[in-house]
Amino acid sequence: MAKIDPLLLNMQNVNASDLHMVVGQKPKYRIDGEVRVIEAHDVLSEQSLGAYLFEICNEQQRTRYEQNLDFDFAYGIEDQARFRCNYFFQRTGYATVMRLIPTRILTLDELKLPLVLKRMTELRSGLVLVTGPTGSGKSTTLAAMIDHINRHHRRHIVTIEDPVEFVHKNNRSMISHREVGTHTESFAAALRAVPRQDVDVVLVGEMRDLETIGLAISAASMGALVYGTLHTNSAPKTIDRIIDVFPSDQQAQIRTMLAESIRGIVAQQLLRRKAGRGRVAANEILLGSHAVSNIIREGKIEKITSVLQSGRREGMQSMDDALEELLRQEVIEPADAYMKASDKHRFERYTQA
Repeated sequence: MAKIDPLLLNMQNVNASDLHMVVGQKPKYRIDGEVRVIEAHDVLSEQSLGAYLFEICNEQQRTRYEQNLDFDFAYGIEDQARFRCNYFFQRTGYATVMRLIPTRILTLDELKLPLVLKRMTELRSGLVLVTGPTGSGKSTTLAAMIDHINRHHRRHIVTIEDPVEFVHKNNRSMISHREVGTHTESFAAALRAVPRQDVDVVLVGEMRDLETIGLAISAASMGALVYGTLHTNSAPKTIDRIIDVFPSDQQAQIRTMLAESIRGIVAQQLLRRKAGRGRVAANEILLGSHAVSNIIREGKIEKITSVLQSGRREGMQSMDDALEELLRQEVIEPADAYMKASDKHRFERYTQA
């Protein structure tokens, strides 16, 4: 057992999502969204943290870390736990954040996600985006959607991640996990290979640059069902982000391609539960339609808000609608809903009650 393993395994006991370690400080766990010091542990020195870090990576990985100044990889402790690790440098030296990846993939029902997400797994082609800030549960939601397909449909699914997080066992579907830097040079290189791999479903771990975004949209346009993530907080901002990545002379073409391929956008945020431990997801949901396609082509993204309101019967909802419903169910605190809301005035009456 590596020296760091007890600290990592204890995360399951204390319900921690992340372990933070920095030279000059004691280690810290993130529990229910808050960073808390592990008081019983000594302050980390460069030597002690280095001993933790370099015991669980090989020489090639250590070299990549020291040359590139940061490095991502996945670390597993036999069949007990799996972690997504990021090594980086900061003012005092070595640092890392290690995120616990659940060994069991929770279902959409167990996560209490909107039923419309199941409809997004029934699609045969197009682009579905799950967005939100870091730590908002995007990977968990996408893993549940891939798991749903795996259990109910016969598909060839390819995941492209950096690093591979959730590992799916073949059920009704066949799943190929590809890790950037290990199994493929880049997200873009893996996406360019998709047309030759008889792929039905593609998961793109992060659509972070122009080439990756363009290739993901192209794959969706050519008949694959593509799931991807972006660090945006709402459906309108997601559309704007995709378009703005491209040079002005390419934006008209991308608008047309996105308008034809978009099938859904799920913007997600996590909030603390009012009673007990844990967090709950609030989701803004936009479904692709003729109206949405026309809005994207015309560049009138401000009209998306009215589409969210008029599409409630189909399962659409704005983030503020989702937050207000959680308040009505007494799942979250009014102050937390107010902080996450777009229309603060709408939530003032709850904070004053």
